[in-house]
Amino acid sequence: MSIRRACRVLEFDTSSYHYMSRRRDQAEIAARIKDICATRVRYGYRRVHVMLTREGWDINMKRTYRIYRDLGLQLRNKTPKGRVKAKLREDRAAAVGPNDVWAMDFVHDQLATGKKIRVLTVVDTFSRYVPVLDPRFSYRAEDVVRTLGQVCPKIGYPKTIRVDQGSEFISRDLDLWAYTKGVTLDFSRPGKPTDNAYIEPSTGASGQNA
Repeated sequence: MSIRRACRVLEFDTSSYHYMSRRRDQAEIAARIKDICATRVRYGYRRVHVMLTREGWDINMKRTYRIYRDLGLQLRNKTPKGRVKAKLREDRAAAVGPNDVWAMDFVHDQLATGKKIRVLTVVDTFSRYVPVLDPRFSYRAEDVVRTLGQVCPKIGYPKTIRVDQGSEFISRDLDLWAYTKGVTLDFSRPGKPTDNAYIEPSTGASGQNA
């Protein structure tokens, strides 16, 4: 019996018979959500959804939340930092030229008066050049974006910036700036400061560059 005749007997539309779902496999989406949350440990499902849509995933907010909830990711911040599991950074590669990979972090110091200062330090991991060495008494997320916005047009935008999980670096302001400028934010794993170790030995050299 032909498909057309069988559908007519069953009162079933032939277009429904031939329909092929265009939805991506849920396991693939779930794996991507887990990858995002492995490094962006403070991201909620709304910010995870933003990243998915940027990457071209055809998914609505409700489905993102359902998968996020089913994976138990909304409870991950209750886990002690020392026990947090994150994927190995096997995808990391060494910088191959200037402005390929930058490392960014804060250095803390204190004036003779006892007042504490924070110094935003950025190092090009290939050339060891320090494009940013900016001291302030306080530094907010918008200040980080403003500083990068002043420096990058002059010397070029990096492909990747390695940062830790500090509140200034996981902010929506920096995330939006990086997205619009085509810059990838590479977050350190929780409890693994050595993931951004490039910034540590630069403290002594930064004064010379300054």
